[in-house]
Amino acid sequence: MAVPGQGFVAELKSAVTPRAAMLVIGVLLLQLGFITSYVGALHHPTPHKLSIAVVAPPQVTPKLVQALESVPDEAVEPVTAPDAGTATQQIKDQKIYAALVVNPNGTEDTLLTGSARGTSAAKAAESITTALDKSQGRTVKVEDVVPLAKGDTNGLTAFYLVIGWCVGGYLVASILGISAGSKPANVHRLLVRLGVLALYSVGAGLGGTIIAGPVLDAMPGSILALTAIGALVVFTVGAFTMALQCLFGIIGIGLAVLVFVVLGNPSAGGVYPAPMMPPFWRAIGSLIPNGAGTSATKSIAYFGSTNLGMPLLVLVVWAVIGTGVAFLAVLRGPRVDDGAIGAGRPVEVPAEA
Repeated sequence: MAVPGQGFVAELKSAVTPRAAMLVIGVLLLQLGFITSYVGALHHPTPHKLSIAVVAPPQVTPKLVQALESVPDEAVEPVTAPDAGTATQQIKDQKIYAALVVNPNGTEDTLLTGSARGTSAAKAAESITTALDKSQGRTVKVEDVVPLAKGDTNGLTAFYLVIGWCVGGYLVASILGISAGSKPANVHRLLVRLGVLALYSVGAGLGGTIIAGPVLDAMPGSILALTAIGALVVFTVGAFTMALQCLFGIIGIGLAVLVFVVLGNPSAGGVYPAPMMPPFWRAIGSLIPNGAGTSATKSIAYFGSTNLGMPLLVLVVWAVIGTGVAFLAVLRGPRVDDGAIGAGRPVEVPAEA
């Protein structure tokens, strides 16, 4: 309600503080960043250095490799394999995405793919090799050596599962910060929060795994291993969000959304694998917990837990950084009351949080 004698500008200044105005502008920028990142990463998937092995007689191999290398825009990164068995194992070990096996006694070749690693990559490999063989009067049949589970038709279950874990991580950290202050009053209080986060992470990891696996039959793989990955993803995201809140207060929540939603989700390799994305998102995807979690989950579900080292390292490093920064922030000094900044109220430093 307007105050008698107070003009509109004065009332506006009273209703919307400078701090609130800055937060609104920040939210707008975050929203525009969200749109830019998702549309930019996913609107036009094209292959870049898609690894395709060539299995062919020695006299044919160089010609096929050269033909694949000549595909425009460096779409293919051709390699050679001695036989179909080796190429199949390389697909299962996530070293290549596909393999073209030439039939020396006929005109129909075989393309080995692993759709569990990315249906779009498998389709791109099929399109490229089909065009190549057609130009030589040959045909290609596709053999999927690592197919998706029956309940995971489009191969998106791992991605959405990890999104759920990430959302849980930054939401629980945000709620703990909002309910009792962004920065814990002392190390003991921080340890309590981290303990709560750890318990929550185990529950979230187990719950997500059971829903995606036994309940919906959409995700194969070891329940114990997937639960462990889920717990690590949730704890990593939660700990890093806590660190951002300790450093920046409520703005830290927005920064967490920037990292894990705006940048992390579209680059995670869930909708399109890395070779199908633009350079920026291709470069950052495996270095953010979303992408590392998605890779680890797919590896456990479909690839016999191969190539787990790097995703686990990324998750552990983020967790250690988040936990360490939170401790340093608490040891540095007392926290600042978020609500007091820019609101015309005195800053308070409570004894407990």
